[in-house]
Amino acid sequence: MKAARLDYRWHLRQVMASRGMFATTDLIGPLADRKIRLSSSQVYRLVTERPERLSLKILMALLDILDCAMTDLIEPVSAAGQDKKKAGAAGGNAGVGGLRPKRARITRPGD
Repeated sequence: MKAARLDYRWHLRQVMASRGMFATTDLIGPLADRKIRLSSSQVYRLVTERPERLSLKILMALLDILDCAMTDLIEPVSAAGQDKKKAGAAGGNAGVGGLRPKRARITRPGD
């Protein structure tokens, strides 16, 4: 029997959005508090792209910061199923739209 090829989807952006964190830079301070120093461009890539390599220290820090489980960030999928949902950064942008904050509407009295 041939072993199934597995791949994964990275859901960091969606988990951040569900916690009210909409800017990639929102992670810089909490990571630094855990002695992990990443540049803003490194954090941006971590949030918006699917990482091919990830330090376990960074993964554990993300789980702690976001108070989530590993399965919330990483979704195993069959390699064939990944091709169907390759929009954006392998699903990295999917599902965030409904979680974006609403813009304030300013009205003047009498309008």
